[in-house]
Formats: sequence, C-alpha cells, structure tokens
Amino acid sequence: MGRDPRYDILFEPVQIGPVTAPNRFFQVPHCTGMGWQYPRTLAAMRKVKAQGGWGVVCTEYNSIHPSSDDLPHPYASLWDDSDIRAHTLMTDAVHEYGSLAGAELWYGGANANNLFSRLPGMDVDSFPNAKGHPYQTRAMDKQDIRDLRRWHRKAALRAREAGFDVVYVYATHGYLISNFLNPRVNTRGDEYGGSLENRVRLTRELIEDTKDAVGDRCAVAVRFSADEEIGEDGQPIFGERREMFERLADLPDLWDINIADYSLEMGVSRFVKEGALEPYMQWVKSVTDKPVVTVGRFTSPDTMVSQIRRGITDFIGAARPSIADPYLPKKIEQGRLSAIRECIGCNVCYASDTIGVPLRCTQNPTMGEEWRKDWHPEIIKKRTSDARVLIVGAGAAGLEAARALGIRGYDVMLAEASREIGGRIVREAALPGMSEYIRVKDYREQQLLEMPNVDVFRESRLTVDDVISVEADHVAIATGASWRKEYYDDECYQPIASGEALTRVFTPDDIMDGNLPNGPTLVFDGDGYYMASVIAERIRAAGQAVTLATPSDSVSDWAGKTSERWRIRTQLHRLGINILPSSGLTKFSGDAATLYCVYSGRETKLPVQNVVMVTARKPNDDLYQTLSLRAADGALPFGFTRIGDCEAPGIIAAAIYSGHRYAQELECDLDLDVPLVHDRIDVGSELRN
Repeated sequence: MGRDPRYDILFEPVQIGPVTAPNRFFQVPHCTGMGWQYPRTLAAMRKVKAQGGWGVVCTEYNSIHPSSDDLPHPYASLWDDSDIRAHTLMTDAVHEYGSLAGAELWYGGANANNLFSRLPGMDVDSFPNAKGHPYQTRAMDKQDIRDLRRWHRKAALRAREAGFDVVYVYATHGYLISNFLNPRVNTRGDEYGGSLENRVRLTRELIEDTKDAVGDRCAVAVRFSADEEIGEDGQPIFGERREMFERLADLPDLWDINIADYSLEMGVSRFVKEGALEPYMQWVKSVTDKPVVTVGRFTSPDTMVSQIRRGITDFIGAARPSIADPYLPKKIEQGRLSAIRECIGCNVCYASDTIGVPLRCTQNPTMGEEWRKDWHPEIIKKRTSDARVLIVGAGAAGLEAARALGIRGYDVMLAEASREIGGRIVREAALPGMSEYIRVKDYREQQLLEMPNVDVFRESRLTVDDVISVEADHVAIATGASWRKEYYDDECYQPIASGEALTRVFTPDDIMDGNLPNGPTLVFDGDGYYMASVIAERIRAAGQAVTLATPSDSVSDWAGKTSERWRIRTQLHRLGINILPSSGLTKFSGDAATLYCVYSGRETKLPVQNVVMVTARKPNDDLYQTLSLRAADGALPFGFTRIGDCEAPGIIAAAIYSGHRYAQELECDLDLDVPLVHDRIDVGSELRN
C-alpha cells in the first residue's frame, strides 16, 4: 500500500531561511513535563517523532536566564554549557532521521513563577504574578532591556552549538515579549512603549539580534498571535495585529501563528473541533511571503491538504496529534490511514505538564516511557512463548492489552459480557460533546480486526468455571468499575439516603443507561473532572432543572489542568444550570438535599426530587476475588491478574496504560522492587570516573 497522490503536497520539502524541512509536518514547541530535569527522557520522546516522519521537531520553551523560571511547571533551559550537552542528545536523535530540530527561546516575565531561582522577574512594569503567587515583577529599565537582549543572543548561540536548526523568538501567550506588544499592558513612556512602532521595537531587535547571531546556519522563527484580544469563538478581534505583523513580516524566516484565546487554541474536543484557528489565519499569508505554520489539532489528511491548498498555512503544525501518534506522517505516507491513533482532544497531555510530571496520553500509552521503559509506539518485543492469553472485559484496558499482545504474537481471547465492545469509552462518548472519545475504541477495534491471532467473543459473560475451562496460560481480568451512590467523606463512604429516597439517588451509570431523573435534580460532584458537568448537561437537555454542587471552590476543579474549566463553567451558565461551589452533602430525604458550607459548616436545604452522585467508583472485581479464593485453595493452572479500572479506577488514559503495561511485561523478567530508572545525575558516579 502506498501514498494516495492527493496527499503528495504534504511531503514536499519547504525552505526555511538557510535550512530545508523535508516535508510539511511540523511538531511545534509544546510542553512535556520533562524539561531540563529529564534530558534522556525528553530526547527519546522527540526521537520517536522524527522516526515517525515529523519534518521539524521542536523543544518546549527554553528559559534564557534563571530570572525566567517556571517550576513546578517543568521547562527546558539554555543557560550554560551543560544545557548545550543535554540538548545535543535531542538534536542528534532528531537529525538521525533527517528532521530539523527547533528550539523556542523564552522569557516569562510576570507569567513565570521564579519559585526555584528566587530571582525577581522582570516585565514591562511591576506586575502581580500572573499565576497567583504573592510576588511582583521588577519594572524593566534600559539596562534590563540590554541585559535581556544579551541573554537572548547568548541562548541563541547555545542553541546553534547544541545543533538546533530553527531558533524561536517567542512573542505570544502572555509572556514578556507579548506584553511589550500589548497596548493595554505596555504604557511605558520611553522608546519601548506608547506608539505601535515603539511597542514593536523590542521584538524587532530580538529578531535582528537572533538573525545576526545564528542566521547564517539557523532559521529564525517568531511565534506570534494573529488577533489582539479574546472574542467569541471563530470571530477574531484583530485590532492592530495586522499592522504590527506587516512591520515585521519580512524579518524572520518562519511565522508560527497562534491566537489570543489559549482555551480555543488548546481547546478540548468537547468544545473545540479540528481546524478551529482558520478564521484567525485569513489574512496572514497575504501579508508575508515567509512560510507559516499554525495548529488546529489536525488528524485528517484531507483537512491538512485543504488548508495548504487554500493558502491558510504552509506547514501542518501539531502538538497533541504528534503526541497521540508520533507516526502520523509515516502512516499517511504509507497509505495506512486506518492505523492512525487520532488525538481525542482530552488534554491529558497538557494536564501532565500542569501538574509537573512527564507527558502522558490517552491514545498513546508509550508517550513519556520511551527512555525509562524502552517502549515504542509502533514496535514491541515479540512473544517469548506459545502461551495463550484470556482477557475478560473489552473496555479500555482489555482492548489495549489485546491489541498490544496481538502485536507481540500471542494467541489472545478477548471475552466481553455485552454485545458492544469498548466499555466506558462507548458510554461516555455518547454524552454531550464527548463524541471524539470513541476514537479510543475505534482505533483498537480496527487493529484487532487485522489480527488473526486475536479472537473477540461478544455476549460472553464468564464465570470462574468458564475461565478455568478455557485453559489459558494467562488471564487478565478487565471488568471495569461502577459509580457509587455513596459520598466519600475523606475517610470512608457514607450513604446519603435510605428507604424510598434511595430510589431517587442516581449515578452516572444510570444516566448513561438512559435512566434519567424526572424533576429538579442535584448533581453532586465529588470527582472534580468532566463527568459531573456532562451529566448535568445531559439531564438539562431532557428539560429538567439542574443544580450542580461541589465541595471544591471551583466547578470541575481538576479540569483546570486540562484547560477546560473556564469553558465548562461558561457552558453550565449558558444552559441555566445553578452552581453551588464549596458545598458538601450530608443527606437526601427524597424531596430535599441537605448541603453544608465546607468552611462554616452552615447547613441549607435544597428542594430537589433527585440526586446524581458523581463521587467515586467501585471496582467490578468479583470475578478476580473469586479466582483469588480458588487460587488460595489450590494452585490454578494459569497466572492471573486484574488490570484497568478493575484494579484501580481512574481516567481512561490510566486504563489504557494499565492494559498496555500488562501486555509489555507479560512473561518478561522484571525486578518488581526496582520497576523504574531515574533520569538524573548518578550522584557520586563522577567521583569514580
């Protein structure tokens, strides 16, 4: 199978100043949760992108000086020679496969924490810290500006020495340079403030400095916002951005264009679909003849081709799609479109960096494990025996375990109690806005159809005797979990109702089964992610009055880490759903719920006829526990374990990871006491050398 000629344009080389990208696939700078702390982990992850055919592979943001420090959010750095050596691990790996390596230079200003370096940050003026820490920046004077230019130039030179081919000037996303451009932020009275020409001055100087320092060998790119301020989705407010862009249009070798609203640029699929930045890009290509890259969570090669042919962009920029499938370009080139792991737009990748841990992905369980576990998204070690494997449950964990074991070459039997495979994936994908989650099931189902060594048995609810009679060598129990009706009070699970009132207490499982409450309903969110909000939206769509209460100070608190909390709350307000934050729940009488303020303890009664408890889930592990009892009475003729939600309920990404880990580690010699390796300096080793 070969490439469809319709997609030939995606594989054309593109000149970027003094360098040439081998194709139009451009992995734009994106955070990884690795940064300078995990250089080998980072290099291995970026290497896989180059292997997969991304023509340009960029770093995350690189601090140019310790006064721009973002911990606990991990970032890369170009402070010294040690950083050069660390980055060389990445550039060598990327160059091995003929791709270009790009480095994004960064100074955060009021948007950096400096909690690690403890140095005062600098910005246009003395501003409060944008992330809520009780510090302010120092207002930059002329010497500070000269220092900044010198630091930026030195970082560019280090990037060149480290082997980078593209060096970025980062002039957007609310960081220092973008603050100089912003007419509302930059009210300086000197030659760096006031008029448009003055506000553009620092950006112009940094571009020129960078070109002078490394432009003979490295392309210089600028990351820039196409619009001036946030408006309604798809209705850009350009302000003076076009005029500003025109003044700089011919200076860099490449423009990397994004927008003011990060929650749209990085939007979750529940609210934002593929190619959402197109309305903001309408004028950019008409102003510059330099190549342009932009993002849009592109997964369809037809959409990619359309944007290039219509002159929207020159490169297909991607962060999340390159994480979900590092081999996306190669699969298009080889005509294997059904093998693409399409990004579902859940933003679990983004949450990893927000939390401060290495990258992970719902669709791609190998992401972040390339170095420390030697996992690869397309290559997996072959089986070590002729063993037969039975997997009970075809939800997220079971599907991924069957897929990965099938690739390894094992004979796999996948038994599912219901007619439809997919488990919670299918059920959640039917909720409002969640349709793209079905890609998790669809990708794995398609892969299984192509594996003659994997048999799927639907409507096959197995007992312990059934499991034994199969005579498998290994058994994995992946029977999922069910939502509880109880309230977890930080110590134990407490019932909130009894008797007749208990019949009016629902769970998300009830709603997903189509058993909707009738009458005013309280959705109680003790989970903190997306589930309570989509359940509330589903009930509201059925015409019922809905109140959402949560012990947290904020609706869907954890969803703030995936950059969707603001949109969730906006959606709930738009739908007329009442919101009660900082509210615990003690009981439900059948006609009222007793809530209490988590700070004062003051109780209030909310008249409702139903309560939906979105709190925690109970593993469906009866089969596993019964097997354990049978094993205690006498050795079973097979090894067995539990995986996914049956072992420990979590998000879908965790279930996929659990299934993949089981498949990777089956019949492998592992030291269970040392399951991971550290990507850090081996303290003391330098004394032995």
